[in-house]
Formats: sequence, C-alpha cells, structure tokens
Amino acid sequence: MSKKTKQAAFDGKAVAGRLPTRPGVYVMRDDEGTALYVGKAHNLRKRVASYFDSRPKIDRIMRMVARIADIEVSITRTEGEALLLENEWIKSLMPRYNVLLRDDKSYPWIVLGTDHDFPSISFHRGARDPKRQYFGPYPSASSTRESIDLIQKLFRIRNCSDSYFSHRRRPCLQYQIRRCTAPCVEKVSEQDYAAQVEDARLFLDGKSSTVIDRLIARMEEASGQQAYEAAAMYRDQINALKQVQAHQFVSEGRGDIDFIAVAQESGKSCVQLVSLRGGRNLGQRSYFPTQAEGREPGEVLEAFLGQFFRERQPPSQLVVSHAFESRALMEEVFSEAARKKITIQPRPRGDRKKMIEMASRNALQSLQLRLASRSNMDAQFEALGELLGLEQQPELVDCFDISHTAGNQTVGACVVWDGNGPVKSRYRRYNLKGITPGDDYAAMRQVLTRRYSKTGAEGEGLPDIMLIDGGKGQLRQAIEVLEEQGITGVTLVGIAKGSSRRPGYEDWVLPNGTALYPGPESPASHLVQSIRDEAHRFAITGHKGRRQKATLKSSLEEIPGIGPKRRRALLTHFGGLQGVRKAGVEELSSVPGFNEVLAREVYRALH
Repeated sequence: MSKKTKQAAFDGKAVAGRLPTRPGVYVMRDDEGTALYVGKAHNLRKRVASYFDSRPKIDRIMRMVARIADIEVSITRTEGEALLLENEWIKSLMPRYNVLLRDDKSYPWIVLGTDHDFPSISFHRGARDPKRQYFGPYPSASSTRESIDLIQKLFRIRNCSDSYFSHRRRPCLQYQIRRCTAPCVEKVSEQDYAAQVEDARLFLDGKSSTVIDRLIARMEEASGQQAYEAAAMYRDQINALKQVQAHQFVSEGRGDIDFIAVAQESGKSCVQLVSLRGGRNLGQRSYFPTQAEGREPGEVLEAFLGQFFRERQPPSQLVVSHAFESRALMEEVFSEAARKKITIQPRPRGDRKKMIEMASRNALQSLQLRLASRSNMDAQFEALGELLGLEQQPELVDCFDISHTAGNQTVGACVVWDGNGPVKSRYRRYNLKGITPGDDYAAMRQVLTRRYSKTGAEGEGLPDIMLIDGGKGQLRQAIEVLEEQGITGVTLVGIAKGSSRRPGYEDWVLPNGTALYPGPESPASHLVQSIRDEAHRFAITGHKGRRQKATLKSSLEEIPGIGPKRRRALLTHFGGLQGVRKAGVEELSSVPGFNEVLAREVYRALH
C-alpha cells in the first residue's frame, strides 16, 4: 500500500470520537511511525477532534494533519500530570512540529566540598555528589566563574584540588595576591577558615546583609583587642561587599527571580533568561528554540518553560514577557514539584517591568546577531553547493578525521554541520583496533564502516556532502565503503593539504580524480576550513584522552607491589583512572590494601 493510500485511509474524526473525555497526552505519528506532534489536553476527545473539524487552520497545522497516520494517547489523572508527561515525551521523541528547546549541556554550579577540613570552592557541571554543597544553577559558565572569582576576592577560599593542597610546602600565588589564606601551610586556623567558608555560603545564599553584620562584629572585636591589621582587613571586606550590593542588587525585592523574555523576527524566536538569586544578578543566557516558526510569543514561552524546568527547580518567582494559556496550570505543577509556591507574572510593573524590558531588548539583539550569522552560513553553504555542482543547496555535512601518535591510540572522529552550524549531538568518536599502527587508510575505512553501518539503527540521515581529511588514498576508502553499504547520493570530497600547507590553500580532491582549488577568498573554503578544524579538534581531544588513560594504566602496572587486585581496588575506589591521578597520598592510603608507604609509591609514579 502506498503512503498516499495509508494517509487517505486514516480517519481522524473517527479516531477522535473513540477517545475518552479525560485528561491526557496524545502523540501524532506519520506512516513511518515518526512522532509529528505531542500535545496535552484537559479533554482528549475534544482536543484531538479540533484538528479534523472544518474550521480554517494555519498552514503549519494543515501540513501536519496531512501527514498523520496514527494517534496514540496516554490517559492521566489530572491535567497537571499531562503537562509533565507532555514535556517528557517532547524531550524523548523530539517531534517535528513541536517547539523544541536544544540544551545539550547541563547547567553549571558552584560547589563547596564539605568532606574536607578546609573546603574548596570550584566549578561543577553534571551529576551532583550528596557529600558536597551546591549553589546555582547559573545561567552560563562565565557567570559561574565570575562568581567564584568574586568569592575568592571577598572570602579568600581555596580553589585547588585536594591532592595539590595536601602536598604544598609553601603558599602558592593565590596567597600572594590575597585570593586564599593558605590553609595548606597553616597560615590560617581551621576555626577561622570555617568562618570564611560560612560567610561564603551565606553570600551565595543571597544573605549579604548577614555577612556584613558578622564582619562588623569581628571588626569591632579585633579593634577592641588592638588587632588593627585584622580590623582593617574586615573593614576592606565590608566595603567590598557593600560595593557588590550597590552594583548588583535591584531596588525592588531581593528574592529569587528569573526574568524570561521572548523576541521574534523573520520567523525565528529567541528566549532570554536573566537570573537573580537573593537579589544578586547571576547573569543571562540566550536560547533559540527550533521549529517555532509561526508561533505566537506566548506559545514559545509556554513550551520553553515546560521543557526548561522539566529537570530544574524554578525560583519562587518567574517574570515573563508574554501571557500564555496554561499559566495557572504551570504554577500549580511547579509549586507541587518544588514544594513551595511558584508564581508566574506576565505583566510586571515598576522595576520588574524595566528588567523584563531590558531582557526583551537583549533577546532581540541576540536574535538579530544570530540571523546575521545564519545569513552568512547560508551563503557559505550555497557557495559550497555551487562549487561542487550540486542541484540543490546542501543541508548536512559530515567530516572525518584520524588522530594518533606514531600509530598508537588511534582515534577516528566524525563531526556534523547543518545550516545552523555544529550539530554536536551527532558527533561520534571511534577508538580504532585491529589495524596496523600508522595505517591511515585502514583507520579511515574502519571509521566510515562503523559510522554508516549504524546509520539506520541510530535513525540518523545521510549527509549531502562527506568531507574526508586526506588525499586520494583516504578518499578511495570512502568510495569503497559507501559502495559496500549500498549508499548513494552523497557527494564525496577529500581535503588534502596544499603544497604551501597553509589554511585556505587546500586541494579538494573529487572521486573522478579532478581537483578544485577554491582559495582563501572563497566562502565555501571558509566553511570547509571551519568544519575540518572542528573535526581535527574533536579527534585530537579523543586521542589525548585515550593516550593519557593508556599512560596511566601502564604506570600502574609498572609500580612494584601493585598487582591486578590492587589496581582494581584503586580504579574502583576512585571511579577510574582520572580519579587515581587526582588523589593525594592520604586518599590513596585509605584504599583497602594500601598503607602510606605504598600510597607514596603510587603518587610518585603518577606525578
């Protein structure tokens, strides 16, 4: 049966009529089973039926309805449960007609180690350890590092690793520039350092006034004891904190607030998030949801909030630039999940109005910059297609590179670019085995075979253009692999270093043996250089990691007295090779089967 027959056979009205009138989530799929749209409903029957009635609909909805071949539903107890399930399914299915938030990286945090007599402050991203105290999340890595820098200036908390700390014999540079009190060489008592850490905790919790009161009390006590140098230090801390307050506190309230604004232009959307915690501005970040064309700002905002706070706890107050339909429901769901009252304010006044207007202006500026960049990217893709004689502008490019040192720890890498730039979720690295060291042809063949033999299983489409870092030999491997896999319609290009070996002067080798020399002025050459440089960086990073692991593993094997059982104990205790390298002598000696003498042998061998 053809696709058209399948779609014609689907009776949406009949399917909707059989649905219950209860709350739930529905998934619309095409004839290949791919999710087209995920939605929630207070009344499933009524909501799904609205897609198939006679009322006029926008082009996007009409195109989607024409492709529907099946509808699945999941009944929930409440509409709030439906909202949560909807965002879970959107995240996992990535349906084509939903507004999608791409957020590949987890948010950064500031972490204070509570499992050490002299806790350190550091940047953290990823899973959280219950033994440590976390503050955040912060909107960006730069805002997190700025906050850590400020904490060091104000409270002089160490930021070194525990192993570095345990082996210091004299103060480091941080002590000299007054960023640390050097607890590693007992320049500060444990009690006084604990007070510094407590001040930092209060400050990160937004309680700057409490910190100032504590510092004033210490200053007066030191002055009364005629410890004028200490009193002067406290005075300087108080002045620095007051300056921070003057620059960062907003006049209207000192609570935890996120300001979220949407700007739209040329069919694209940008969401700007500004975070305040305890009245202190933690910075801002721009998001560019995909598939938001033709959506109202309120719709984009609703989709963003549901997906963004799916795994994050929202602050007590969310100030937004536009109203949307499910605001009351979202407040209820967020409040229940956070176990505290969460409010969403769409039309603020006073200082909050100024803040949301500022966020809106920043969102528009970010969007305009992105559109200008996208226009340049489109021109580069168009130039690349023209140079290679393609009938249509290419949309997807794969690039392959190999990295090794004298043939050892060979790693193959594939990076993927589309019209928006790098598609990092589709990057792949391959640890290559079973090849002769230094045989780049065999390495390239193995990478390409592993990549495209899994294309169907991974659900990833084939590229329009495949770039191979290398000359005719590497290109020949790509031609043979594609023939073996039965893959056609992919334009192959080998990128070989030119005679001058300068960027922009590469030789482009085609399968028919001809060569192109676009030169450094060509927009297509600029694009290919960027993609190839990214593939080179990605491959080298993987190779360095593999080489470091191999070096560390061989180092463990060469240490006298460290057999397989003790090596396994070390790796298990520290969670891998990197953890062993970061551990100090005291930590190593705490592993079962190790004493201080053996721990020192291990530390000496690894450092």
